[in-house]
Amino acid sequence: MITSELSVLQDSSNESGATDTVGLSMSMSEMEDPEAKGKKKRGRPGKQPPTSNKKPRKSPTDKTLGVTRGRGKANGVAQHNGDGGDPVTLFEVVKLGKSAMQSVVDEWIESYKQDRDLALLDLINFFIQCSGCKGTVRIEMFRNMQNAEIIRKMTEEFDEDSGDYPLTMPGPMWKKFRYNFCEFISVLIRQCQYSIIYDEYMMDTVISLLTGLSDSQVRAFRHTSTLAAMKLMTALVNVALNLSIHQDNTQRQYEAERNKIAGKRANEKLELLLQKRKELQENQDEIENMMNSIFKGIFVHRYRDAIAEIRAICIEEIGVWMKMYSDAFLNDSYLKYVGWTLHDRQGEVRLKCLKALQNLYTNRELFPKLELFTNRFKDRIVSMTLDKEYDVAVEAIRLVTLILQGSEDALSNEDCENVYHLVYSAHRPVAVAAGEFLHRKLFSRHDPQAEEALAKRRGRSSPNGNLIRMLVLFFLESELHEHAAYLVDSLWESSQELLKDWECMTELLLEEPVQGEEVLSDRQESALIELTVCTIRQAAEAHPPVGRGTGKRVLTAKERKTQIDDKNKLTEHFIMALPMLLSKYQADSEKVANLLQIPQYFDLDVYSAGRMEKHLDALLKQIRLVVEKHIETDVLEACSKTYSILCSEEYTIMNRVDIARSQLIDEMTDRFAHSVEELLQEAEEADDDDIYNVLSTLKRLTAFHNAHDLTRWDLFGNCYRLLKAGIEQGSMPEQIAVQALQCSHYSILWQLVKITEGAPSKDDLVALRRVVKSFLAVCQQCLSNVNTPVKEQAFMLLCDLLMIFSHQLISGGREGLQPLVFNPDSTLQNELLNFVLDHVFIDQDDESQSMEGDEEDEANKIEALHKRRNLLAAFCKLIIYDIVDMPAAADIFKHYMKYYNDYGDIIKETLSKTRQTDKILCAKTLILSLQQLFNELLQDQGPNLDRTSSHVSGIKELARRFALTFGLDQIKTREAVATLHKDGIEFAFKYQNPRGPEFPPINLAFLEVLSEFSSKLIRQDKKTVHSYLEKFMSESMSERREDVWLPLISYRNSLLTGGDEDHMSVTSGSSSKTGSVRSKKGRPPLHKKRIEGEQTRGGLLDDAPGLRTRIRERLRTQVSSVPPQMQMSWLGQQKMEEVNRKDRTGMNYIKSRSNQGVRQTVRGLMEDDAEPIFEDVMMSSRGQLEDMNEEFEDTMVIDLPPSRNRRERAELRPDFFDSAAMIEDESGFSMPMF
Repeated sequence: MITSELSVLQDSSNESGATDTVGLSMSMSEMEDPEAKGKKKRGRPGKQPPTSNKKPRKSPTDKTLGVTRGRGKANGVAQHNGDGGDPVTLFEVVKLGKSAMQSVVDEWIESYKQDRDLALLDLINFFIQCSGCKGTVRIEMFRNMQNAEIIRKMTEEFDEDSGDYPLTMPGPMWKKFRYNFCEFISVLIRQCQYSIIYDEYMMDTVISLLTGLSDSQVRAFRHTSTLAAMKLMTALVNVALNLSIHQDNTQRQYEAERNKIAGKRANEKLELLLQKRKELQENQDEIENMMNSIFKGIFVHRYRDAIAEIRAICIEEIGVWMKMYSDAFLNDSYLKYVGWTLHDRQGEVRLKCLKALQNLYTNRELFPKLELFTNRFKDRIVSMTLDKEYDVAVEAIRLVTLILQGSEDALSNEDCENVYHLVYSAHRPVAVAAGEFLHRKLFSRHDPQAEEALAKRRGRSSPNGNLIRMLVLFFLESELHEHAAYLVDSLWESSQELLKDWECMTELLLEEPVQGEEVLSDRQESALIELTVCTIRQAAEAHPPVGRGTGKRVLTAKERKTQIDDKNKLTEHFIMALPMLLSKYQADSEKVANLLQIPQYFDLDVYSAGRMEKHLDALLKQIRLVVEKHIETDVLEACSKTYSILCSEEYTIMNRVDIARSQLIDEMTDRFAHSVEELLQEAEEADDDDIYNVLSTLKRLTAFHNAHDLTRWDLFGNCYRLLKAGIEQGSMPEQIAVQALQCSHYSILWQLVKITEGAPSKDDLVALRRVVKSFLAVCQQCLSNVNTPVKEQAFMLLCDLLMIFSHQLISGGREGLQPLVFNPDSTLQNELLNFVLDHVFIDQDDESQSMEGDEEDEANKIEALHKRRNLLAAFCKLIIYDIVDMPAAADIFKHYMKYYNDYGDIIKETLSKTRQTDKILCAKTLILSLQQLFNELLQDQGPNLDRTSSHVSGIKELARRFALTFGLDQIKTREAVATLHKDGIEFAFKYQNPRGPEFPPINLAFLEVLSEFSSKLIRQDKKTVHSYLEKFMSESMSERREDVWLPLISYRNSLLTGGDEDHMSVTSGSSSKTGSVRSKKGRPPLHKKRIEGEQTRGGLLDDAPGLRTRIRERLRTQVSSVPPQMQMSWLGQQKMEEVNRKDRTGMNYIKSRSNQGVRQTVRGLMEDDAEPIFEDVMMSSRGQLEDMNEEFEDTMVIDLPPSRNRRERAELRPDFFDSAAMIEDESGFSMPMF
């Protein structure tokens, strides 16, 4: 017998594996193979057998006579039936899969027995056609050409227009073809295993062909032949396994016969058994040589192929060999290939490795053979639990779980801890797999009978007490106390029995510990209550918590029944247990807030059906005590929500609960009215007790008013009195003011609900309008309060009410509510805007100072940022829905670059929505925001601006970002962009220089900013805008070439689209670098441009408080004073004037056809709403188009997937405005691994 040497695993990519031989310890048994007798020893694969051993070759004409039914050949070439009926080639038969594979193989074997050459030629063409090659190997080629020459000839026959071939083609037909292809090879070897594979011809030819194809540079040949060779190897391994079994049986029969006494021993039988054992040994050697040829010639080269699918095929099949024939293949010589490939860069290959190993670790008998491999590659497997591919991570966790099941000592504590924390993963399959590992390691009972006996001795009804304690300890040690729902969901599938043991959990919380049990600490009790509530939610809702999964899926009938049973079980238990739990923990606000979430998961019909009203009364009594004892918002909201659930009209207990609720509200309103009177009477002399009485009662009422209609108690009156008194006296505590504002807001909303649901009278509408008007006035006055929480609360309520009572209130057939519509006046709009500017767009240092010097941790900073984002979003909604005038957005848009990380997404969405509302007004707002920044810069630096400063670059960068938002469809944005240029030109020439006309206007440098939008003008409009620019230019201006006139020069050049005589020279002066057109050779790389853009992002100027308000008001008046119809007609007016001026101007604006073609090409390459790919600060239109054309030539070299369009790629980048991100693609190039 031939055995392979057991080599130590070496983590290297050398070629030592190529020298490994397939060592088989084979023994054989009964075989019915009369044809196998007398076979000669097989030669080496790939070597042509001696001619003397072959049958005499027939002529092509003779061979056609021996072809079997169903396939006709002429000169070795397959022919189709003339009527287009039945398939006539092996490829077509296998592709269609209409015939049973057994009959197809039997037919081929019959043809092989008649003529080996023609049958093999059919098989060779089968592999060639399965590779997608259109060529056909003819009989002359088969006889006279080497394999390499045949493969080279077939390579020329590939269809160059398509890279697809059968194994990669999509669709169910080709998926079935792959299955049929693999089955054909398997059945072929199985049917030939007793005779044909030992004839020293068929297998030599097939293995030699597949080895040559697998070494081809053509992917289709390499992929198809590797799959065929690996399946062929798998079939041979199965044959070898059968031979081993037959040999074992033969050896036992021989030993049994030889051990008989001499008189009973049959010498003839012994000779037959010896002969049979010899034949089986020869067959074993033949199979071993075949497998060695495939392994050395194909596997050791292709398992590291550049194509991931080919590597995956090799790893998948070697896993099959090791599981099928572990005695021969499950050793370190073969395991090392799987271990090395665990480091593969492609997820699908790593996945195949893990699944192959799972099949091995599932069999515990194989663990001794896997011990060395486990020690060597365990760290890599554990690290793969954090794989970036979720599928790989899941399988890695499952593999680690199998390792744990096989050997407790195989994993260290550190290894286990690396898996433990994955139960909190947002990806549910990963978390569930980690939950299974956690259950196996910590929460599985090793001796259930002994634990149940111990529980009974201690008087416990459940043996799960210790496991639940361990679960609590694990939860606390993980220090992720806000993620209890995630932990429960992770363990739900593996530990349901434990998690649904609510009786045991209640026992631990209510009863005193018995001897041998430790007392639960306060933290442990809080954690156990939180976990209990999460298990109740999971059982009642039967879907994962928020953040896991894509949404609620439809439950199966079995899952629905389980959900109903669980809900009934938990309801029956906690109806009695919850009042006792509330009674014990009513002083602890955190525990009570969690416990009060339980009733929302009850089946409330159980109260009446089970005659458990006394338990309902006990629950209502405990809730009332909790309300009277606590003023924490979380607790009060939980109580309010519980009352709301119990008061549902669909349940018969509603009346009983409503009475209890009304009594509680009556007492609180009476107490509130009395305490308000006392506070207002004492005014500034009020003590802390008076303030606490008002605040505590008001907090309770506000929490209840959120979920209950309390309008019949008229809480608005007393709240309004408190607010007015605070405004007049200026001494109202901020918490009372905040709660009074919130309670009044709820009261107004409930009144609006009653009016919209019924048929309101005119008096009702007038009364509500009066209430809303007075409350809006109070909120507006509160915006000037000294306390920040009061101002923020008033601002949010103002925004909400203005949104609710806007013109949209009367939509949908509710014209009768017209009296309730409120439109904010300009004063209120300005106050809201100033509040946003003062409280949202602040630096971190300013925020820290506003916190009275307290040191904020990271959580507080995030919370403060979240609050500021809410304030900005509330105001932006007013702009989007046309409640606040759009020009107010200019003060928001100008902060886009400076505060991009904090508010970039909000500002971007606001810009998008406002453009959809009115393109022209949005464009005027954009240019207004740039004008504001420019004016603020003039205030800081004076009229002599340093155009190379970071502040000017920041404004230009912001203009470039704004320009990118217009997209590539210049027709849609034509009027808007033209209007933007008109306003920019007027602004640039608005103020003349006091020193005289020979000096440039004060705002002339703004044209440099305006030139960023020139690329968005179509060719005809550039001519029109240029003519409009000339209205403001004197003859002397056209001749000036000094540096101070460079903005005008560069802007004119950006408008001139081809007239050589009109281009001004911009090479004079020290600033020529910024004004000249960049040469293509000198253009900086794209990533450098992006870095420069990021450096200027933070260089925007701060607000100049001096003239900011006056300038903003004057500019906004200018924008608002132009009606939309006049804005739309300006472009047409300019065109008419230009026609009349055509002879006078004498300028050529006709662009060459080639550049126009480039523009059309660029437009066709991208979506309408995508951004341009290239950035330029100051360059002519001709240069910009040439630059763009060259850049496209650079980027088109990248071989992108043909189906990916620009919109799909745009979704991958973080900044929609970043032009550089447009050419970044997530897809990489597959480079060779080794």
